[in-house]
Amino acid sequence: MNIGKVMLQGTYNKVSKPSLLARKSKLISAIQVGLLSVLSFSAMADDTEINSAPLSSCYVDGLSEQVQCGSLLVAENPAKPDGKKIAVHYAVLPAIKPSFKTQAMLAIAGGPGQSAIENAAGFDRVLAKVRQDRDILLIDQRGTGQSNILACEDDNMSVLSFNDDDMDYVKDTQACLDKIDADVTQYGSLTALTDFEAIRQHLGYEKLHLYGVSYGTRMAQLYMREYPQALATVTLDGVVPMQQSVIAIGKAIDRGYALLFKDCQQNSLCGEQFPTLEQDFTTVDNALAEAPIEAQVRDPQTNEVASFLLTRGKFNGAIRMALYMPNIRSLLPHAIHQASQGNYQPVLGIYALTSDSTGIAMGMHASVVCAEDIHRVTDAIREQAKDSYMGRTMIEGLEATCSVWNMPQVDSSFSDAIESDIPTLLLSGELDPATPPSWGDMATEKLTNAKHFTSAFATHGVAYQSCGNDLIADLVKTGSLDNVDGECLEKDVRRSFYLNANTVEVIQASAEEE
Repeated sequence: MNIGKVMLQGTYNKVSKPSLLARKSKLISAIQVGLLSVLSFSAMADDTEINSAPLSSCYVDGLSEQVQCGSLLVAENPAKPDGKKIAVHYAVLPAIKPSFKTQAMLAIAGGPGQSAIENAAGFDRVLAKVRQDRDILLIDQRGTGQSNILACEDDNMSVLSFNDDDMDYVKDTQACLDKIDADVTQYGSLTALTDFEAIRQHLGYEKLHLYGVSYGTRMAQLYMREYPQALATVTLDGVVPMQQSVIAIGKAIDRGYALLFKDCQQNSLCGEQFPTLEQDFTTVDNALAEAPIEAQVRDPQTNEVASFLLTRGKFNGAIRMALYMPNIRSLLPHAIHQASQGNYQPVLGIYALTSDSTGIAMGMHASVVCAEDIHRVTDAIREQAKDSYMGRTMIEGLEATCSVWNMPQVDSSFSDAIESDIPTLLLSGELDPATPPSWGDMATEKLTNAKHFTSAFATHGVAYQSCGNDLIADLVKTGSLDNVDGECLEKDVRRSFYLNANTVEVIQASAEEE
């Protein structure tokens, strides 16, 4: 089956299953939240015995082997140790040859709001060389995954027909908050960090190597600041510097769009097939700014005829999310061009692939952003966002959300640059639509033992797309950056753009068509 055709035309024939697109959060769909990045358990210990229970064998999604799972019962509010407890879940992917039993690689997921354990297969793949002799530790940060998740799901919402233009952020945020049984003020990064350190000590690891991706790089940097004695090396992939509010990414998103148009123009086949790609995008965007477009399409999950309400937010959100993933990014020129011609099925294919891929726990996301980022949105950032649809709507939506979430602000020192001499590798993708290379440069301000490399052809999550995984393994093996060389990141790993729904080649018209 041709992957391009499946992606663009939505021909998955799973009529026995309900559409996955019906189980979404209004807040996530409307705001297009976060920085992002890239399970079912068996034999879990009972929460009432969790502090003394040993690790138990379990399965996690995407891995056929059994790994080890456990939980640690912690105070929801550390200032009230005798108050409510929550279980923070973790998984250990055991080393193939456990030569370093007192060390582990802690892999921290993005978002904010993603589950590390649900991304176990991806972490296992990118850290395969590290796992040869060191455990990989995955922790579902409080508020995500298995760890008292703060979710805002709306089971009655179909994102096919949902009109995000009509959303009442304040009302829907309040409805979400009313359903959550938690003190949401206790789900910020610093409180979660105490859980990470407690689990390290509970498992008996003397040293951790850190790999943080996207928002996970913030958690890694906080670990460097608060518990430097526990760390051996650090890798930051898709860097969010402490000095930077995650909400100020409108400029980075617009940069990602511009690079897409530029790449297509400079590619001889893509440029010839779609010579007016940027104008095609503008045509659709302007039309949707006037009013949503309703079209009859095939539901990508059920293959049944459905009504698809394409709004400006859905269109831009689908493109933004596709820019994260090289394989889906390669489909964008065709999808944008077809939309400009009135065929919205390819855009639906992109939307379906990206709308259910974030795995964001919206409540946890709000707890982090509303405490750590929203107050850093300056008048200059707002002024800059006026000309950016995605930047402007993201700020407006999150400001409305945070007016309800009512999080206490972190101290101003939270955003100070990290001072550290821990060996730190920073990886940036030139095509990253969220955390551009300039953010990686900013993070190195006071890092005295760091190297920052940019992969010219990577998007978000360099180690997943390049030899970055080898650089991480070299750093962990030697504990030093001396021999870590980023030359291999210059290898051209670009994917060819799809020129139609089937291939990256031009399909010649038949004699009859001519």
